[in-house]
Amino acid sequence: MKPFTLMTSASLALLLALGLTACSDNKAEDAGEKIDEVMTDTGNAIEDACEEVKEGVKAKDTKC
Repeated sequence: MKPFTLMTSASLALLLALGLTACSDNKAEDAGEKIDEVMTDTGNAIEDACEEVKEGVKAKDTKC
């Protein structure tokens, strides 16, 4: 997956999660946990994309 597409998908997922938590009757703690989960997933996706790009250009250090 291209990094731009990955970041766009992750951003969309974050916006949808925020929208769903704002409309629900759940407690604020549940909403915070969902946001934390989405942010963690987004960070992991960006890191994975960065590592793939570095591997594609055969960089010596593939960690981001």
